[in-house]
Amino acid sequence: MPTICAFYGLLIRMYWDDHEPPHFHVACGDYSAVYVIETLTMLRGALPRRAHAMVLEWAAAHRAN
Repeated sequence: MPTICAFYGLLIRMYWDDHEPPHFHVACGDYSAVYVIETLTMLRGALPRRAHAMVLEWAAAHRAN
């Protein structure tokens, strides 16, 4: 799966032809989660609270990209 961004130990990944709804994957150490792009809700998985906050901030800043 292509990594589109990496920061503070977080890896943001996305497949261009993955299933609906449009989403991205996040890996952080032993944790992983999937977020819906449109709503920024966590579809499945779990992240530490601080990592979750950083993902939301990153996603909001890059939503138009």
